[in-house]
Amino acid sequence: MVETSETRHEGADPRGAGVSASGVDAWFVREVLPLEAVLLQFLRHNWRNNSDVEDLLQDIYVRIYQSAQQQIPALARQFVFTTARNLLIDRVRRERIIPIEAVCDLETIDVATDEAAPDRIVIARDELRRLQAAFDRLPRRCREAVVMKQVDGLTRREIALRMGVSEETVKRHLTNGMCALADFFLGEPAELGRKT
Repeated sequence: MVETSETRHEGADPRGAGVSASGVDAWFVREVLPLEAVLLQFLRHNWRNNSDVEDLLQDIYVRIYQSAQQQIPALARQFVFTTARNLLIDRVRRERIIPIEAVCDLETIDVATDEAAPDRIVIARDELRRLQAAFDRLPRRCREAVVMKQVDGLTRREIALRMGVSEETVKRHLTNGMCALADFFLGEPAELGRKT
């Protein structure tokens, strides 16, 4: 096939800065839209609220299109999924995070009426209270290790340094703590008096 002005992007370099609107449109239809099914699957797998997926998809398309107006990416698939991942990370960062210590004061938190249905708020508060009760039943050192690992995201080595114990002791605290928490939530009799 002979390349003519109708079959190639407008401008000498299709990946050059300031690509024409028709060039971006053609690239978007040819390279991005065919990825929609797998992109939707990616979003549904990585985002907990499926009702947000369509909005996320549109936000991703806007970011991709705006970026392509400056320069069309050489690797469309990689660019699309990197954009999607970055958008999800941005959304997670913007979400409000309620510290576990705030469970006792949940009634004082200002929650907008359009954020969640009242039944979901009640269920979430109940789950947080149960989690707090489970944490309260753990031995102090075991609880410290679990919080540092699961909430603060520290490694065993970092926890061992902070607690002034060996990594093996931290491993034992974590194992006992997580087993006790699992027993608590599964309704099993928790052996919280395990050696810690």
